[in-house]
Amino acid sequence: MDNASKQSVNEFAKLSWRERICYGAGDLAQNLIFGTIGSMLLFYLTTVFGISAAAGATIFLIVRWVNVFWDPWVGTVVDKSHFKHGGKYRPFLIYFGIPLTICCALLFLPIPAVRGNVLYVFFSYLATALIYSFVNIPYGSLNASLTRDNDEVSTLTTVRMTEANIGNLLVYTFLPLFVQLASPAKQLKDIGFFGIKLELGNYASPQAAGAYFKVIAVYMVIGFIMLLCTYFGIKERVLPTKEETASVKFSDLWNELIDNKPLQILGWFFLIGFTFMFFGNTVWPFFVQYNIGHSEWMASINLIGSIPGIFLVFLWPIVRRKIGKKGFFYLFLILFIIGQLILWVWSFPAFKNSIALGYIGRFVMQWGITAATGYMWSLVPEVISYGEWHSKKRVAGIINSIMGLFFKIGLALGGIIPGYINAFCHFDGNAAAQPKSALTGIAVSMIWVPIVLALIAMWIMSKYPLSDPEVDQINHEIEDKRNTAAK
Repeated sequence: MDNASKQSVNEFAKLSWRERICYGAGDLAQNLIFGTIGSMLLFYLTTVFGISAAAGATIFLIVRWVNVFWDPWVGTVVDKSHFKHGGKYRPFLIYFGIPLTICCALLFLPIPAVRGNVLYVFFSYLATALIYSFVNIPYGSLNASLTRDNDEVSTLTTVRMTEANIGNLLVYTFLPLFVQLASPAKQLKDIGFFGIKLELGNYASPQAAGAYFKVIAVYMVIGFIMLLCTYFGIKERVLPTKEETASVKFSDLWNELIDNKPLQILGWFFLIGFTFMFFGNTVWPFFVQYNIGHSEWMASINLIGSIPGIFLVFLWPIVRRKIGKKGFFYLFLILFIIGQLILWVWSFPAFKNSIALGYIGRFVMQWGITAATGYMWSLVPEVISYGEWHSKKRVAGIINSIMGLFFKIGLALGGIIPGYINAFCHFDGNAAAQPKSALTGIAVSMIWVPIVLALIAMWIMSKYPLSDPEVDQINHEIEDKRNTAAK
């Protein structure tokens, strides 16, 4: 888009509810498509697919190291992209959304010939991760292309995180339930929700492979439909000029990392935040299955835990206005820690059969973590604007690739380290009961490591330098300079 055409676009546009919802559909899509990996893949690989915990963790480690070099290159490709039709970022959602949905489903392919084959898992997971970058990075760049209005970005974040958490509900609550409903060896069990009893199978046995694939294949189709909603339902307004696009270089990555202090701080916050988030996501099925001993309760407890991320998101802008950006993160990280401690008490022998503690702990913990790790996305557009103001070049794709890289490192560490802890503590995926050392390792991964990381995240956020008035001033200065140059 050149300067002349930019004059017909209001870069401080107020977004319609249709556009907000359509954009947020992309978050729902990515949680359905890729969130299944963060929630169930390690559990599936070590209990159903038949590889060791150490092998699964090593696969996560290698693929994420590849992403360290891959994502910055993808960010440069995205910033230099120029499609004839469909916009600058939107076409990526279609062109790469199709192979992404297929590759995710193939990770759970129920063919006996590949069961236990480490190479199959490695290459299918590698392909999935590489393709995902071409969806996730352009989608993140779209967030900063819709409007410069800081209040609109805040509202957009609440909408997209509501939809993201609907995706989390479908993945973390209903996916295990649907898989158990489709698994063999069914038994009538009380799921701990208003006395409801369901015929649930054993989803931790090799015979459950087909159930995983059927459920996840349906999730993939729904996810791709959501990507189509984003593609057709939004408008790109805040875009670099043709000259800026042509001047993008891979070295801009290093320039932003060195010169953009808000990016540095937010990047570290992303890394730590998503590390402890994915620690919990990865270990939660193990914790409920073995430390608590009530896997049939997992769906109902997750359902209660999903309430804050769907029905209390509207409070985020209100809380931010009352206590500021930093106070917002301090408050909800403290809530997360309180919830973690309640879950720890729940695992005591005297309280394992008290589902109320599971409800309370999961509700409080999820309220804290969904707010802290959800609202941080609202800071990315202001970091992009700061970089544009400071370096005179708008590189949304590169900055989103950096943020995506920190996110994926966190996702990797959250999947890798618990796997190694399980291996070190002698976890045996083929055993119905685990030794005391394995239960201790699960508790360390589920409770104590996330608490320590949450405290570190609070300290990191204390160093974030941009206030809301400064962000507004930066955006208006950029607009004034563009208007002057266009005259």
